[in-house]
Amino acid sequence: MEFSLYEFRYAPLSIQIAGIFIVVAIVCTLLAYFSILVGRYRAYRQSERLKKLHPIIDEQLMEHILLNEELASDVPADQVQLPLESFQQPVFEKKWARQALIDRLIHYRNNVRGSMGEQLRNLYVQLDLDKDSLKKMKSRKWEKKVQALAELSNMNMSIADVTILPLTNSNNRELRAAARHAYIKLSKNEPFKFFDVVTEPLLLWDQVELFKIISTTEHIAIPNFAQWITYSSNKSIVSFCLKLVVRYNQLSAVPAVVKLLDTKDHFVRADAINCLGKMKIEDVEEKLVYMYNSQPLNCQLEILKALGRISSGKFVDFLRQEFLHSTDFEVRKHAAKSLINNKWAAKGLIQELIDTATAENKLILKHSMNPLIKF
Repeated sequence: MEFSLYEFRYAPLSIQIAGIFIVVAIVCTLLAYFSILVGRYRAYRQSERLKKLHPIIDEQLMEHILLNEELASDVPADQVQLPLESFQQPVFEKKWARQALIDRLIHYRNNVRGSMGEQLRNLYVQLDLDKDSLKKMKSRKWEKKVQALAELSNMNMSIADVTILPLTNSNNRELRAAARHAYIKLSKNEPFKFFDVVTEPLLLWDQVELFKIISTTEHIAIPNFAQWITYSSNKSIVSFCLKLVVRYNQLSAVPAVVKLLDTKDHFVRADAINCLGKMKIEDVEEKLVYMYNSQPLNCQLEILKALGRISSGKFVDFLRQEFLHSTDFEVRKHAAKSLINNKWAAKGLIQELIDTATAENKLILKHSMNPLIKF
């Protein structure tokens, strides 16, 4: 060893640097393997503990909650005193066991409805498990806050606006999305208040998740989305509100949507045209046709689709003109589909087009006549 250290000390600098890098690489590799082994060992231990604990929890829940006929009464769930002593065994004093109990309660509550679901929530409260979730809300780790939001929203527990609203604008995408979802689900009076403070864009996946929560949450207070369509500076909020206007058929919001036809942002304008078409607002057809030639392609396509959805039959000649003379394939395709949708007013015209059209246009028409083909 002494000889090796002596040789290393007087070796060329490049050899010394290479030797140091080799030693560091070996040490880092060993540490990485050690970390992986420790992580796997902890996961194994946790899995083994849960295998023993889950049957205990399931047995108690089945006996005292899910199969307890005495709880199937007209007494409000929050006034029922549950057999808490069954869930106060020494094992449940440990943090990991209380977390396992929370997870099982959420699992069962997601699979039952009515009084059983309320009794599971009641048990969650009476065991002070909600306090465990609220403690996670104060954690500096974002993943703990996300976990807390999921638990509280699944158990339908209220959270103060001052606590949750700032999180709806968090820089962390996952925390931001979780806070928005929880706020809509938990807020009883103003579930869409966070629309006022959102500065980051609502990503498409966020919109899908929010739309699902809004559509499935019972007794949610639906506001007039025209207020955000008119005043919000967040374009993604405006776009999302346009989808909600269609979902809830808010005719009172139509004037605000019509004003967006003059907006400078052609993506928002296209969304507004899409909204008006899906709501079948016949009064805007003339304006849409008038503005058609000055619009970018995405707006032109939405105008053609809107004419097909509204199907008033007033602009069949316009659709025929676009189908026959446009050089853009997408324009011809949507013009053909809208003509088919207006067939009650253009039946003879459609047959004439089929008889005289080019091979490609004939194929487009026949494709559009398939009832399974949608815009």
